[in-house]
Amino acid sequence: MAEEQTTPTPAEITEVPAAPVVKKKKVKRSVPYGQVHIMATFNNTIVTVTDTKGGALTYSSSGACGFRGSKKGTAYAAQIAAEKALAEAKQNYGLNKADVYVRGIGMGRDAAIRAMQVSNIALEAVHDVTGIPHGGVRPKKARRV
Repeated sequence: MAEEQTTPTPAEITEVPAAPVVKKKKVKRSVPYGQVHIMATFNNTIVTVTDTKGGALTYSSSGACGFRGSKKGTAYAAQIAAEKALAEAKQNYGLNKADVYVRGIGMGRDAAIRAMQVSNIALEAVHDVTGIPHGGVRPKKARRV
């Protein structure tokens, strides 16, 4: 025998009220001392502002500032990218002192550091962390004529 299914009446349906969602208030972090990592390649310059442990706070690049193509590798583009990242870090986190770590051999190396001095952030130290090959790959075998 098949049982007949009936639809419940509105009186039988009881809705459970949804629990109110409590959002935590975001704590504004203060980072007065941090690190600025500058990666300057021939094609682009990336500036990342971190805390002392290396956790990223803000970042910017020449491409993110609106430069396209070969203009991304210029010193001016690197200066604009550095100014943008540092202004955001100063406004949101109160950054006023930083160590600088520069990697790469692009035109943006010096321009980004100069932009840092203009933005009134004190430079504690400047480190060059560009990778240097040692050993390398196996050379081609000698040509026999």
